[in-house]
Amino acid sequence: LSLSSWDGGAGAPCSDTVASCMTDLIPSLCLSPCLPAAVFTILSRAHADRNVYPSAGVLFVHVLEREYFKGEFPPYPKPGDASNDPITFNTNLMGYPDRPGWLRYIQRTPFSDGVLYGSPTADHVGKATVIEITAYNRRTFETARHNLVINIISADDFPLPYQAEFFIKNMNVEEMLASEILGDFLGAVKNVWQPERLNAINITSALDRGGRVPLPINDLKEGVYVMVGADVPFSSCLKEVETPQNQLRCSQEMEPLISCDKKFRAQFHIDWCKISLVDITKVVSVSKEKPDPGSGVLPDMGEYNPPSDSLKSRDYFSDFLVTLAVPSAVALVLFIILGYIMCCRREGVEKRNMQTPDIQLVHHSSIQKSSKELRNMSKNREISWPLSTLPVFHPVSGEIVPPLHPDNYETTSMPLMQTQTNLQNQTQIPQQQPAGKWYS
Repeated sequence: LSLSSWDGGAGAPCSDTVASCMTDLIPSLCLSPCLPAAVFTILSRAHADRNVYPSAGVLFVHVLEREYFKGEFPPYPKPGDASNDPITFNTNLMGYPDRPGWLRYIQRTPFSDGVLYGSPTADHVGKATVIEITAYNRRTFETARHNLVINIISADDFPLPYQAEFFIKNMNVEEMLASEILGDFLGAVKNVWQPERLNAINITSALDRGGRVPLPINDLKEGVYVMVGADVPFSSCLKEVETPQNQLRCSQEMEPLISCDKKFRAQFHIDWCKISLVDITKVVSVSKEKPDPGSGVLPDMGEYNPPSDSLKSRDYFSDFLVTLAVPSAVALVLFIILGYIMCCRREGVEKRNMQTPDIQLVHHSSIQKSSKELRNMSKNREISWPLSTLPVFHPVSGEIVPPLHPDNYETTSMPLMQTQTNLQNQTQIPQQQPAGKWYS
């Protein structure tokens, strides 16, 4: 991993002194003792109001440090307190609400640094891209704004003919963008691939590829795609993924057997079933004809003739008939038909009784009479006593026993349960004596 320029130079050759100076400023892993003329990956910690010179087709990373922007805001009111204000960043292309399509931004929390990263294309070469960086202090609600000027230059070896994309399961995108982690990964790839030139082309989060947010358990990561390019064909180890045995294991959701996986396993867990190997020399390019935009001037269609100011009078009577009169007439006809059916064609009670069987009429009449009699009885309290209250004959002596209640007994106060205490007029019935015994 190396850097093209630090002081604004455009890909000038470096020396050991310059390389050591950059290493002190930015901790990174250099793949060569001296910085080559070819541009690999640009890692910049320069802040706003600075010019950076990334190369087309090469990964560009710019770190927005909170420590730098803390100096733009007033300190804590109490001296001696540690300043740890939550700071967030907003980045956009000058004059536009969002960033360019090739540039992404990520900041996990307000207490972490923000990172701008992406891979510019050849279409942006020679165009200065001004990014407005606005820092928000969430404690004091103050802002600080700086500009970052990105000058994209062309690379001689762009694009590299052989490109491989790896999916690393145990990393998040902000972790992979760190210079130390990215340098370790490129070093592992170089040991497996053995190229002369190795570039980090692009880094993409798995969430941008349709991945799901992992559960916050067991320190699960989102995953990240890393694309690298080299100038030599793929090694035999990388081609092992394309063997029929490993393809079968991938289709069965089993981990393929890769001989060089142990060189990555110590730090990077690679999903070999998702690796992509692309040989640009064998890719058939499809030429798309761009439409001619033209001069942008409409053809001469003559002068525009606006309508006259004077408007003709219009009769709305026909519109009234169609809108109100016709629906009202239809509704009136339907109302007349419905009234005739409901009022003039009723069958009547006599016709209903003629069509009803006689036995059903008798049952209905008896039920109706019984209901009427019960209603009349409930209204009249002076009714005759039931048969159980009439005088009866004594079964032994044959004497007539008076009823339980006299005629002048108040029925409204009669209790539900009759007892010996409340039956004053009750006559004691003598019991039958057993035969052969005499009682005085």
